[in-house]
Amino acid sequence: MEESETACDNRFTQTFGVPIERVRTKVKDYLTEPIKAFIAESPFLVMSTSDSQGRCDASPKGGKPGFVRILDDRHLLLPDVAGNRLFQSYLNMDANPHVGLIFLIPGISEVVRVNGRVTIVSREALDHQEVERSMYNPDGDRAVQQGIVVEVEESYTHCPRALNFSGLWDIEAIREQKDSGCHPLRVTAVPAAPGAAG
Repeated sequence: MEESETACDNRFTQTFGVPIERVRTKVKDYLTEPIKAFIAESPFLVMSTSDSQGRCDASPKGGKPGFVRILDDRHLLLPDVAGNRLFQSYLNMDANPHVGLIFLIPGISEVVRVNGRVTIVSREALDHQEVERSMYNPDGDRAVQQGIVVEVEESYTHCPRALNFSGLWDIEAIREQKDSGCHPLRVTAVPAAPGAAG
């Protein structure tokens, strides 16, 4: 039995069926040229990490397209800009070097997924890669203070179904949301009227 077939032999595939060959063989342990091109144009990713106990965290990362540097077919360099100083992702990676990345490009429903092992690198190491000392931010450029090098273990594209179902890039829906002025995280609670029942 081939390795890809062995990996697909589990209780879920035994219940629901195995993926088709095209899906089974799309996972590579290196970055293909189309995936490199996608990452080079992506301004946004979600980084998933977990600590040594398996407690998970997902963190958004953004910048101008190309802010994630492609070092070669097996390595990515992701700079870290000054943020909230909670360092959840970095604390996790310090204990557990495994990381998962999902890259998105606005208006494109396919995404790219990369899983691998990280090495945390210092600002001095970033200087050797000629990484800028600050990155664009609408509120003012932020200092790049450290970064990670991801050794690719898996990379592949993910079908557009989820983004299509959600209508994430639907221009009309986006326009309606912006025009409404509604923001679920910025709702001001209406004080109860005097004498109202509690």
